This record gives sequence, structure tokens and C-alpha cells, in this order.
Amino acid sequence: MPGVDIKKDDTVRVLQGKDRGKEGRVVRVDPGRRRVMVDGVAVAKKHQRAAGRASGSTQAVAQGGIIDVETYIDISNVALVCKSCGKATRVGRRIDGDTKVRICRKCEAEL
Repeated sequence: MPGVDIKKDDTVRVLQGKDRGKEGRVVRVDPGRRRVMVDGVAVAKKHQRAAGRASGSTQAVAQGGIIDVETYIDISNVALVCKSCGKATRVGRRIDGDTKVRICRKCEAEL
């Protein structure tokens, strides 16, 4: 399976789904499942039970309730945002000497 072009701390724009058009920072990448977690995108509600009771106490250690949890989205539903032109773009590759660098397909700037 080929590697992924999107890395942690990249800025991406969501192309599909209920959060279409939103931009955010990549928090986590799972290349094996081809999924990314983006800050502020694909937030789900989770019903959290209070953790346990401290020994000999009647108070709960961790509070329960409804919490917001960020979930993964498919990597094909996001596009990298170029830092120089500010557009959502595909990622290209260029070899500069001994190193391979990612470039913007629209303005050819280094990412």
C-alpha cells in the first residue's frame, strides 16, 4: 500500500460529508486504515459513565455525562491546503538533490 501524502499538523480542507468546507489541523493519521483525525471536524457525542468511586468515599473520581469526541474521517475526503496560495490542492513530489519534497500542484511551492 502506498504511503499517505497528508501528515500530522498539516492544514486540510474537508471535501465531503457534513463538515464540507471546514478547515482544520490534522491531529492524527492512521495510514494503515487511510484515515485522518482533524481538529474540530467530525465531532460525535459520547455518553460517558462516571469512572469509579474512590476507596471509602461516595464521590466519583471522573465525572460522567455527554462529551464531544473527535472521530476519524477518510483521507480521500480531505485535501491539503497550500501555505502560499491558500487553495486546496493535491500533493506532488520533487527531488531536490538528495531529498524528496512535497509540492503544491497549483503553484509549485514547497509544502
